[in-house]
Amino acid sequence: MPGQPKGPAPAGHDEELAAFRELARTFLVREVVPHHAAWEEAGLVDREVWRAAGRHGLLGLDVPEEYGGAGVADFRFHAALSEEIVRVGAYGLGFALHNDVVAPYLLRLGTAEQKRRWLPGFCSGDLVTAIAMTEPEAGSDLQAIRTTARRDGDHYVLNGAKTFITNGVHADLVIVAARTEAGSGARGLSLLVVERGMAGFERGRKLDKIGMRAQDTAELFFDDVRVPAANLLGRPGRGFLHLADNLPQERLGIAAYAVAGAETAFAHTLAHCRTRTAFGQPIGSFQHIRFELAEMATELEIARTYVDRCVERHNAGRLDEVGAAKAKWWATDLQRRVLDRCVQLHGGYGFMREYPVARAYVDTRVHPIYGGTNEIMKEIIGRSLGV
Repeated sequence: MPGQPKGPAPAGHDEELAAFRELARTFLVREVVPHHAAWEEAGLVDREVWRAAGRHGLLGLDVPEEYGGAGVADFRFHAALSEEIVRVGAYGLGFALHNDVVAPYLLRLGTAEQKRRWLPGFCSGDLVTAIAMTEPEAGSDLQAIRTTARRDGDHYVLNGAKTFITNGVHADLVIVAARTEAGSGARGLSLLVVERGMAGFERGRKLDKIGMRAQDTAELFFDDVRVPAANLLGRPGRGFLHLADNLPQERLGIAAYAVAGAETAFAHTLAHCRTRTAFGQPIGSFQHIRFELAEMATELEIARTYVDRCVERHNAGRLDEVGAAKAKWWATDLQRRVLDRCVQLHGGYGFMREYPVARAYVDTRVHPIYGGTNEIMKEIIGRSLGV
């Protein structure tokens, strides 16, 4: 949109956050909502929407301005963008993975040369990114990764397969977790950046999911891919620690998505209960349904309060893996329960895809699974209690 500011103003000012939220909302209404149903039918978003997002300053929010980003180290802006995406039901967009998950790796671990090479395209939308951790036999258990990368002169020779990779079809840069040292467990993992067009790098099928139909989740295959040693991200053999350092932000982002999604479904359901009649009165006037709505309203306010506090702690550098695990499992489990109740309160209409709650029901079911399953989140929390 000509004349619109490129990204948010400096952090700490609520008026700038409100202006950014309005910018994101306007972008989504104009550039995404009219096309999203068609993208779901096609099973893929239009690549041009990434470049449009870049032009509007919605990519690389915390990337320094010298590389084309907004230079704002305030996660509230990330959360605001995710919330606006959820509120229009645009689950096909992979912006959160790009901004919340991949950006920290490039910013914290990238060399000066790597940043110059990759970040401008990252911010413009010309380079779509992904991160490849999950394998057919290694999901939440990152220590079980089998993909290998053998050093050969100035290159690593990469072999293996990854699955459930968000942005996998469109991705131009993929951060791949691979074992560069013999053995198993946490030691010996490294992060390599694989670029589109490298010989031996192939994309498998776009996975057929029950929800998030427009999101390009794919299988990736690496057959003797020669990755320049200059594409090593961070320190060799320290990949597991690098992953652990960045997972709290990823999980916080999922929690923010989940709370906003549950709030949106609740708002639709509340409106439905006020207008839908049965036995001559609005269904919301029946005590049982009023109690259901009262419980959801209370639980959502508690979840929103905790997630917002976690965002504040993250901005202050004080959110640890335990706090992020609590936010991720509680918010996503609450979302799952709220969506189930919202579908039920819609009756037969809740089973129709033309209703937002029906689409959200399947689009958000993955939230308790990805970013580390909620069972793993409880394990992290439990270990912190000394049991």
